[in-house]
Amino acid sequence: MTKNRSFSLRGAAFALGMLAAGAAQAAGPIEVLKTASCGCCHAWVEYMAGNGFDVSARDLPMAALMSRKAEAGLRPGQTSCHTAFVEGYVIEGHVPAREVRRLLSERPDAIGLSVPDMPYGSPGMGEPGPDADPYDVLLIRRDGTTDVFARYP
Repeated sequence: MTKNRSFSLRGAAFALGMLAAGAAQAAGPIEVLKTASCGCCHAWVEYMAGNGFDVSARDLPMAALMSRKAEAGLRPGQTSCHTAFVEGYVIEGHVPAREVRRLLSERPDAIGLSVPDMPYGSPGMGEPGPDADPYDVLLIRRDGTTDVFARYP
């Protein structure tokens, strides 16, 4: 094989690898439902956009937001301040972008992910670090049960 052809094949392989990596990182649009007065919801929207997600946000009255949470299959103890929808999954609360990407890559048979409540140090809820609250990202199964999808210290 000639030197130029070898470089050409390596270049093509590199380009294909980059395209595949980009495809794995890409996600469909994510719609976030929240209330107008919630600053941490806005911070999570900015965080997700900064992590490459195509995010749109819509403000709802609290009663309408709670209704949408119930319609999505979320149960008491699984909720937070905002609810998002991406590629058929619900993302409840301050879920890290890394876990949303993992969910979309693995495609489990589930409703989606949740970080219940609003733990300090989760995305949109202050800085991670020594004062951050430990929290779990829960995978919500279709029967309403949960499994720990990821743990954060």
